[in-house]
Amino acid sequence: MASTAAIAAATRPSPPLSFHSPKFNCQILAPISSNYTRTNVYPRLCISASLTDPKPKHSAAAAAAAASTTTAVPVTVPVDTFVSRFSPDEPRKGCDVLVEALEREGVKHVFAYPGGASVEIHQALTRSNIIKNVLPRHEQGGIFAAEGYARASGRPGVCIATSGPGATNLVSGLADALLDSIPIVAITGQVPRRMIGTDAFQETPIVEVTRSITKHNYLVLDVEDIPYIVREAFFLANSGRPGPVLIDIPKDIQQQLVVPNWDKPLQLPGYSFRLPKSPEESHLEQILRLISDSKKPVLYVGGGCMNSSEELRRFVDLTGIPVASTLMGLGAFPCTDELSLQMLGMHGTMYANYAVDKSDLLLAFGVRFDDRVTGKIEAFASRAKIVHIDIDPAEIGKNKQPHLSICGDVKEALAGMNRLLEETGAKYNFSSWREELNEQKAKYPLNYKTFGEAIPPQYAIHVLDELTNGNAIISSGVGQHQMWAAQFYKYRGPRQWLSSSGLGAMGFGLPAAMGAAVARPDALVVDIDGDGSFIMNVQELATVRVENLPVKIMLLNNQHLGMVVQWEDRFYKANRAHTYLGNPSREAEIFPNMLKFAEACDIPAARVTKKSEVREAIRKMLETPGPYLLDVIVPHQEHVLPMIPSGGAFKDAITEGDGRAAY
Repeated sequence: MASTAAIAAATRPSPPLSFHSPKFNCQILAPISSNYTRTNVYPRLCISASLTDPKPKHSAAAAAAAASTTTAVPVTVPVDTFVSRFSPDEPRKGCDVLVEALEREGVKHVFAYPGGASVEIHQALTRSNIIKNVLPRHEQGGIFAAEGYARASGRPGVCIATSGPGATNLVSGLADALLDSIPIVAITGQVPRRMIGTDAFQETPIVEVTRSITKHNYLVLDVEDIPYIVREAFFLANSGRPGPVLIDIPKDIQQQLVVPNWDKPLQLPGYSFRLPKSPEESHLEQILRLISDSKKPVLYVGGGCMNSSEELRRFVDLTGIPVASTLMGLGAFPCTDELSLQMLGMHGTMYANYAVDKSDLLLAFGVRFDDRVTGKIEAFASRAKIVHIDIDPAEIGKNKQPHLSICGDVKEALAGMNRLLEETGAKYNFSSWREELNEQKAKYPLNYKTFGEAIPPQYAIHVLDELTNGNAIISSGVGQHQMWAAQFYKYRGPRQWLSSSGLGAMGFGLPAAMGAAVARPDALVVDIDGDGSFIMNVQELATVRVENLPVKIMLLNNQHLGMVVQWEDRFYKANRAHTYLGNPSREAEIFPNMLKFAEACDIPAARVTKKSEVREAIRKMLETPGPYLLDVIVPHQEHVLPMIPSGGAFKDAITEGDGRAAY
């Protein structure tokens, strides 16, 4: 019988670690835990932490510990109470095995679009009483919805597509999930095994196409391997540094009859070998000593802190250290707290960037020193000692060399430091530093100008924040509206803010909101979108209507690609190079008419053009049951400020001006 080719993507620059078994030959890069318990509600797995130590220890104890870590330990999964609709020895199709494997992983929703190579999977889905398919109107909408589901819930999102163009339509979503560390399991149909490599109809080598944008991927060549592969795929997607995993299943495998073996244990010696250890108390004490010696410390927190929000808040309570968040980290610490500096980076607040620039200690937790945060890397936190904690060893020292690093789970490290602080009763006094930062807050608040009855986009978001008490789940597309949503909506908790941050994929907002509404039916979900991003996946309005998802869409419509226009204004003498999205022959009209898109999908909609009418228009949007589209007409001359030009430093920050002035 043919063996399964399990093909892994080398997603990080660190040297890959291989493991071998009779059926698998893989290269896996992320550290994962061997203590795996499968439940129907899939929590994010926690990985223990270890301090990076360039000098190996040669003690007998160290040798014994090293020997124990190199032993291959099977990952045991306890027998659960899952009841199959098949009798134990009853043969069933590979597609039914796949669907049951998803059920056993606790999957309740998938975002799947059918095609010739995946029709068997969809037939099997109709036989499931557990899994509901939310039918997107485009495969990209499907994977973005799966991302929204995962970002809002913390559980892996699942999407399914057919072979060829269906599979390649998933590429942007896979790349987005990899950059933002989002757990996704993407399943694609493939042409029958005998036709692979013959340039068959709708054949693409999707495993090869996605090798560098997935955490791991598989081409299934043996129907008996489906239960193991699905279990392993979910484990990999949700453990260590989360990410997307792809499973490619030929059609004849889906049709083949088999009696599945559900009891095969996970064998992951490569992962077990690279499992980070729990942080040593002495290492955490070293961080606390650095805090004691510091006068101007700053916390720089990112998406890696989403699962440690409670520990982070406690740490801030105990230390009094101000917090600056990345775009991915918004909500991990409440933006309304007096110690919040809100977002830092290119379009971060002046006081957040000031704090990092003047700091003498930078505590970088769950971050990767992205270029949109650091700008000129040599000038970023140039006065500070840097402590970097991250679960991915490839991120330690990749962009900025830390003075002290711990490779492991931020949650464990924070919990350990909190315990030490509580036991010792250590007190810190950073009042003068906080007063200095409060002066910066007063001097450089986030603000905007008003011109008559024209609607400032920032004002619309501010009103939305007030009317929702900052408790809505907010998704966005990519561009100016995304940055304004990050600046002017005050996130109170984690998983409220869904944004394509690393990849910057336009068209993300609407399908992500759709996925969030499926994952969190009790929550208010609002897509703050721009006209350019919105129209890229406007077809998903049909899904929103058919599924009756109560997604509210607040469209900031300026008839332009606003962020590119801002760059044209600032750096290209306002020369418009294909950034106008309206109809040049009828510039006085709003084109296209977004209300017609909503009408075509039987979704209530309205347009607002005057500032004095914004509050009532947003109130009506929020109070209307079900989905709603509000088209907010805003001037295209607005600029997102502050702005540190690409490759610039804090001293280069721009705080004034818009498209009404010449540069």
